[in-house]
Amino acid sequence: MVDVQGGPDDREIALDQAGVSDLRYPIVVLDRTHEKQRTVARIAMSVGLPHHFKGTHMSRFIEVLNLHRGELTLRTLPQMLGDLRERLDAETARIEVQFPYFLERVAPVTKSAALMDYECSFIGEAGPGGLDLVLGVDVPVTSLCPCSKTISDYGAHNQRGHIKIEVRTPGGEAFEKNLIWIEELVEIAESSASAPVLPLVKRPDERHLTMQAYDNPVFVEDMVRNVAVKMKADPRVVWFRVDARNDESIHNHNAFARVEWRRPEST
Repeated sequence: MVDVQGGPDDREIALDQAGVSDLRYPIVVLDRTHEKQRTVARIAMSVGLPHHFKGTHMSRFIEVLNLHRGELTLRTLPQMLGDLRERLDAETARIEVQFPYFLERVAPVTKSAALMDYECSFIGEAGPGGLDLVLGVDVPVTSLCPCSKTISDYGAHNQRGHIKIEVRTPGGEAFEKNLIWIEELVEIAESSASAPVLPLVKRPDERHLTMQAYDNPVFVEDMVRNVAVKMKADPRVVWFRVDARNDESIHNHNAFARVEWRRPEST
């Protein structure tokens, strides 16, 4: 049959990315407690398209994905990116994987347990310039306003916020030694806020969390700085970006802060 996609194109415009997106697929990811966890991901896969090719072969993306569905993690992304480049005869390849990750969380007083989901992502790019892998975790948290606590006769306004941490670690043969777990990033985010957000709390737990937040007031600026201090002290981290957002409870807007950092010797 005629290969229309593999035919020539005379417009001389190379494309940065061409591929498939919004693909839902069952995957297996690493779990610190249970070794592996099954979940469902939303995936985008693409390659760079030279100017002389009319199109890329979309079915080959699915073929490569199917080969790696037994485990899709930062450990396996390099091989998957290599397979994409080889199968599609491309210089560059990119994979974006977004998925819910579930952890059993225990309430602080009653010890009531329930599952809570966290939005996570893997992003991998490979090309002549090397390999780039990023892990991302979005963690819901509670923040209590330091200003409100200071100026109020009693009480203080608080709100649910989100801390998103994206991180790069050294790859190659040192990957296993430098592995950062999703659970670690959840712990860092929660310890940088006023209090955690939990899936199941009873009245004694609610009392505990309310007072915990009151004793640990933070602005969004404080939250990103708290995370940054912990990340910079971790020798496994070569780059990170932290975004904090508060869904404000007494304002008709949100508050946010961001910090990005790269270890000097990694530039």
